[in-house]
Amino acid sequence: FNPGPQGQDNPDFGLPPTETVLPERLKSIGYATGMVGKWHLGFKPEMQPVKRGFDEFFGFLGGAHSYLPSPSDQRGSILRGTEPVAETEYLTEALAREAVSFIARHQREPFFLYLPFNAVHAPMQATEKYLARFDGIADTKRRTFAAMLSALDDAVGAVLQKLRELKLEENTLIFFISDNGGPTPQTTSRNNPLRGTKAKVLEGGIRVPFMVQWKGRLPAGKTYSKPVISLDIHPTAFAAAGGNLPGEAKLDGIDLLPYLTGKNTKTPHDRLYWRFGDQCAIRKGDWKLVRLRGESAQLYNLKEDVGEKNDLASPNPEKLKELQADYDEWNADLMDPRWGRAGARKRGRRQRLAPKGRRNPLRKPD
Repeated sequence: FNPGPQGQDNPDFGLPPTETVLPERLKSIGYATGMVGKWHLGFKPEMQPVKRGFDEFFGFLGGAHSYLPSPSDQRGSILRGTEPVAETEYLTEALAREAVSFIARHQREPFFLYLPFNAVHAPMQATEKYLARFDGIADTKRRTFAAMLSALDDAVGAVLQKLRELKLEENTLIFFISDNGGPTPQTTSRNNPLRGTKAKVLEGGIRVPFMVQWKGRLPAGKTYSKPVISLDIHPTAFAAAGGNLPGEAKLDGIDLLPYLTGKNTKTPHDRLYWRFGDQCAIRKGDWKLVRLRGESAQLYNLKEDVGEKNDLASPNPEKLKELQADYDEWNADLMDPRWGRAGARKRGRRQRLAPKGRRNPLRKPD
C-alpha cells in the first residue's frame, strides 16, 4: 500500500529484503544492472536500490520529486548511489541523460536498465521549451500536463535512439508501462472511457498502457487482447535472459513470450487479483468483482461494460459468490499487510480487506 511521502511514511515501509527481485536474479547470471528514476520501495539503507541488486542508481527514493532544479526539495535529494548530487537539468531530461549513459557504458555486456520516470506525476512543472509546444491550450494545468508528457516522449525517444545507434535494438527486450491510471483532479489526466482513477481498483486505476518490443523476436504492431499484468515482467525478462527460476520462487506472473509469439494460444491468466489497502478486486474471464472502501461488492462484465457503469451483483448472486470464493482462497495464502499509511489506525482506518481470509505468513506455491 502507498505509504505516503517521505517524512510522513510508515516507519516499517519497504520492500522486504527477504524477497528476491529481478535485478538480483539478472545480476546472478552476469548482467550489469542499473536503475534511473523513482524508487518508492523503502528509505532505510538496507532497502535502497544499491542493496537490492542494482550496480548503479541515479534518482530519488520517494514517490515524487520536483522537476525543476531546487537547492532544497522537501521530497528528498537526487542520489547517485547513496550520495546526494546537485542536479541542474529538468529532471525528465536528466533521467534520460543518465539512462543513455548507462546503455553506452554497458553496450558490450548484457545489461538490465530499470527506468521509472516520475513524469507525469505531480508536481506539475515544465520548462518553456516544452510549454511552447502547447501554447494553444488555455488551461494552464492542462498545458503543463501536455508539456510534461511531451518531455517524457522525448526522453523515451532518446533511449530508443541510443539503442539504434549502438545497433542493440534487435537484441533488447523493452517494456513500456504506466504504474497506474491517472489521478485526474491533480493532473488533468483522463482515463476515459474507464471509471475510476489512480488508487482505485476500478479499471481507471488498474488498466494501463503496456507495450513490449523485441525486434526480430516479437511481431510488430500486434495488439494482444488477453489479460496480462505487470507482474509478468519479472518472469518474462528473466526467461528472455536465459535464466531459470528456482523451484521455490513463488511468482504470480508468468513468462509471456510464448503467448506473444503465438506458440501458446491459451489465455495466460484465468484470474487476476488486486489487493490495495482496504480495496480488492478479482477478474475471472470477462467478470470482475470489486470491493471499494465502505461499499458493498460490485460485479461487472468487462466485455459488455468496460466503464463499469452497470453493477450486475443483484441479478447474478451465484457469479458474485463464485468470484468472492475465488478471491478468498487466493487472499488466504497472502501474508498480512506489512504497512499502511502512517497514523491510519489512529484515525480509525484499518488497512485490512473485508472479508478477512485466513492469513499465513508466507504465500503457498501455485
